[in-house]
Amino acid sequence: MYKNIFFFLFFTGFFTACTVTPQIKTEDKISPSEKVFAEEDMYIMVALYAEEVNDRKTAADFFEKLYAKSQKKEYLYRSLENNLIAKKNQKVIDRVDKLTKGSLNDYHLIRLKVVALVESFRIFEARELELKLLALTKAEEDYLLMANIYIQQQEYTLALQYLESAYSKNHNEKILDKIAVILYSNLHNTKEAIAQLQTHSRTYGCSTLICNRLLGIYSNENNLDGLLSTYKKLYVLNQDNASAKKIVQIYTYKKDYKNLVIFLEKSGTDDDILLQLYASKKEYKKAEKLADTLFKEKGTAHYLGQSAIYEYEANSNNHTPKVLKSVISKLQRVIEMKRTPLYLNYLGYILIDHDLDVKGGMLYIKEVLTLRPDSAFYLDSLAWGYYKQGQCKKAKKLMNRIVTLKGGDDPEVLKHVKQINKCLKTKKGKSKK
Repeated sequence: MYKNIFFFLFFTGFFTACTVTPQIKTEDKISPSEKVFAEEDMYIMVALYAEEVNDRKTAADFFEKLYAKSQKKEYLYRSLENNLIAKKNQKVIDRVDKLTKGSLNDYHLIRLKVVALVESFRIFEARELELKLLALTKAEEDYLLMANIYIQQQEYTLALQYLESAYSKNHNEKILDKIAVILYSNLHNTKEAIAQLQTHSRTYGCSTLICNRLLGIYSNENNLDGLLSTYKKLYVLNQDNASAKKIVQIYTYKKDYKNLVIFLEKSGTDDDILLQLYASKKEYKKAEKLADTLFKEKGTAHYLGQSAIYEYEANSNNHTPKVLKSVISKLQRVIEMKRTPLYLNYLGYILIDHDLDVKGGMLYIKEVLTLRPDSAFYLDSLAWGYYKQGQCKKAKKLMNRIVTLKGGDDPEVLKHVKQINKCLKTKKGKSKK
């Protein structure tokens, strides 16, 4: 479609004027980079542009002109390849026959003819010609061509034999991928498909292509262990977040938290999940250290608050003045940054429970309750403040309300109920009005 290629018009003079092909010494080898005639570069530009805009007929025509003027086989092959893409199969067959005169010496030309025969549904002719060529070359590409011919005929067992012969040449992973597809999809031999992919993976490494093929099969077969193993290989290969997330999901689904922690510690792919796991496993020292690191990296108040809580929990049997000072200092910094109910309550409760500043602690709790008035946990903190002040009737009144709320059966809450009741019974708590 010359009208779509504006600069063709500029070159038309060259193409029409140069009708006499220069005399080429065909017995001499011509280097592909050696310029044979003056306008060769211009012809190439036009041919390549035609390919770029998918005008394959024009590209084939100009590569044919280039071949006629230079006798460079590269141009001949490119011309025929463009003819194939343009579905000019008979033209390819006729040209190859004319050029080879029945000889099989130019393997590339014969392969192009085989493809043209297949595309023309002349499968028997294609198979007979390719068998002759394969007997001469024993080349990987000819085993592949034979395999493709048998695939066209849906003779998958025969196709597989030729693919395996091709694969044995260089252990090409793309060929193995075709083998796996035929084994799994056409011959329904899942076990063998996986075995061949795994063998290649162990010997030559699990590339993205091979790993993804394994993942496809394992996913269809609902094989969690296979998926996990392959995603781990893919993660080692690519260090990608997508694989890491899948690994985390599978470990979580399997409830294999031990190995999940090991993976997260090594990969560093999701420190927030790792922080939660440390807390759930009561590994508070590790949780505190990680929260400190995340605060230094991100500067988010939440991580500093978590660090304070985990430091307090890590020293539950030894709340020394030094520990309490560190925890309180962190929490005070947190609420200066953001007055979050969780950390206001935690700071208030520590000040109350350790008799450091009961009145001040209760002020923090009352601030929290303006935001969350029906929280059993925050009401419990306030009740504990009244208890510490000796106002056990006020504490008891709050506790009667707390036990009806969600969280009212928490062990810590029930412990406070018991102590407040004991306070009332021994009449050590006096109401202050």
